[in-house]
Amino acid sequence: MTETNRVGEAPSLAGQGQPLGGRRFDWIRFAEAYALLAGILVLGAVFGFLRPEAFLSWGNITTILGSQAVLVVLTLALIIPLTAGDYDLSVASVLTLSGMLLAVLNAQHGWPLWAAIAVALASGVCTGVVNAAFILFFRIPSLIVTLGTSSFINGVVLWVSGSMTVSGVSENLVDWVVVRRLFGIPLEFYYAITLCFALWYFFEYTTPGRRLLFVGRGREVARLSGIKVDRARLYSLIVSGLLSACAGILYAGTIGAADPLSGLTFLLPAFAAAFLGATSISPGRFNPWGSLVAVYFLVTGITGLTILGIQTFVQNLFYGAGLVLAVALSQLVRNREAQDFS
Repeated sequence: MTETNRVGEAPSLAGQGQPLGGRRFDWIRFAEAYALLAGILVLGAVFGFLRPEAFLSWGNITTILGSQAVLVVLTLALIIPLTAGDYDLSVASVLTLSGMLLAVLNAQHGWPLWAAIAVALASGVCTGVVNAAFILFFRIPSLIVTLGTSSFINGVVLWVSGSMTVSGVSENLVDWVVVRRLFGIPLEFYYAITLCFALWYFFEYTTPGRRLLFVGRGREVARLSGIKVDRARLYSLIVSGLLSACAGILYAGTIGAADPLSGLTFLLPAFAAAFLGATSISPGRFNPWGSLVAVYFLVTGITGLTILGIQTFVQNLFYGAGLVLAVALSQLVRNREAQDFS
């Protein structure tokens, strides 16, 4: 039984979404896969009816699409170790660290943008290596390791930044993240979509991707089948750190600065989107397109309620309730499919 099975159960669903035949099951499967997408349309219709001049404006739509690119990338970083059965609670801290390193090196020390980006990406890779070393060598649960790593990184960020916001990030970065647009939508949205497509292809059509799914389904079975489980988990944690650093670079480009605290607020939304996404598109396992749909389902609800005048605390309500509901739904899917297989 994998560690994530013991804590959250959802990653054990990684390979259980195969159709069993029968017309009734196919309809249930279809409804499960696209219910969240239908939910976005329903929310859009409701809020569009109540406040059409604000919610349905092209400016609001492009804001929704572009503003969530950082969260999409961070969620995609998170689902890679989750697929292998590991939690990575350090993703938001890595995001904050990479953004801060870029800002400090570029804005305060005059480093070229490419060099600052390289150091920011290296910080994510190094964090992934450290996490993997403690998890795989000392056999410490990933939940504990990444929680400790996250706290350590937060201290480093406060030290590096002097607990201050660092502004003045290169305009070239800001230009290529939010200023330049295609169809009125910032380029960062297309970066997130491209990454989503790449991860989908990796999981569905490559041997390492299928092995990672197999590892998440059952580590001991995967090991007996000849899969190098520890190597797969190592790479998943390193890539998670790398993509988290990419999210930090996007975040710095989005706001044109870096601060030591705001990036940490992405952790709960990322987990909520990851688990909620496991109930969509490919129900029963973490998947990129489901995560993308989950992010925009949550932000559509939050944006609509905000436009209606609901106070800002609704964001915490949405993300917290979304995480609990998503884990519960994932458990229901798991139990139903286990009964079908028995």
